[in-house]
Amino acid sequence: MGASTLGILGPFEDIVSVPLNAITGGFTRLSQTMSRLLSETNDVNELRRRNRELEDQFIKLQGELIQLREISSDYERLAGLLDYTSSLEGREFVTADVIGVDAQSAVRSIIINRGTRDGIDVGMPVQTDLGLVGRIYSVSANTSRVQLISDQNSAVSARLQKSRAEGSVRGRGLLTGNLRMQFIPVDAEITVGDLVVTSGLGGNFPPDIVIGQVTSRRKFEFELWQEAEVSSLINFSTLEFVLVVTSFRPANLTIEDVPVTP
Repeated sequence: MGASTLGILGPFEDIVSVPLNAITGGFTRLSQTMSRLLSETNDVNELRRRNRELEDQFIKLQGELIQLREISSDYERLAGLLDYTSSLEGREFVTADVIGVDAQSAVRSIIINRGTRDGIDVGMPVQTDLGLVGRIYSVSANTSRVQLISDQNSAVSARLQKSRAEGSVRGRGLLTGNLRMQFIPVDAEITVGDLVVTSGLGGNFPPDIVIGQVTSRRKFEFELWQEAEVSSLINFSTLEFVLVVTSFRPANLTIEDVPVTP
C-alpha cells in the first residue's frame, strides 16, 4: 500500500488493470444484458396477463352483445305483434311463447305456454302478424297444442282476395308452409301472387286472416274444380311468438280428424 501510494507500483498497476478492466467490463455488460432480459421477460409476462384480461373482457362483452341482440330481436317481433293487434278492432288476443314442436304425433302441431288459466279454449284460432298459424286442439292448465294449418288433417275455408272465389285450404304435412287450395270453381280467375284469406264460412275461423300466397295453379280437363298451390308467409319451424284469438268462439268445437286429449 505504501509502494502504491508512492507511485512505485504505477507501471505494474497499469499492466494488471488492463485485463481486470476487460473482465469488469464483461461482467458489467453481462449484468446489463441479464437486467435487460429480466425486464423484457417481465414485460412479456405483463403483456400476456393484459392479453388474458382483454380476452376475458372480449368474451364477456360478446356474450352481452348476443343477449342484447336477442332482446332487440324479441322486442321487434313483439312490437310488430302489438302494432298488428292495435290495428284490429273488436278482437282480443293472448300472446304466447312457442315452447315445443310435436313432429312425432299424428297431428303436426306446436306447443305454447298458455292454457285454461289464461282463457285458452279448444278451437280458438292462432296467428301472427303474417297470417294464420292454426287452431287450438288440446288444452291443459298451463299449455296448449296448436294444430298447424300445414297439418294434412287441417282444412280451412278460404277465398282468393282478388277474385273472391272460395275453396278449401288443406295442409300437406310439412313444416315448410306448403298448402293446397282445393275446390275452386272452374271458371274462377287465379293469379300467381294473389293472397288467400280465411272466408269465415263454417264458423271455425274469423274472416280475412291471411293464409298464404298463390304460387301456382292447376286446372284439369273435364273437372268441375281447379286447385292452387299456396305458400304460407310463416316459417313454422322458427316460430317463437304467436297470438291466440280469445275473442273468437268457433261455431263447432269438433275438429275434423284431430284426436283431442282429455
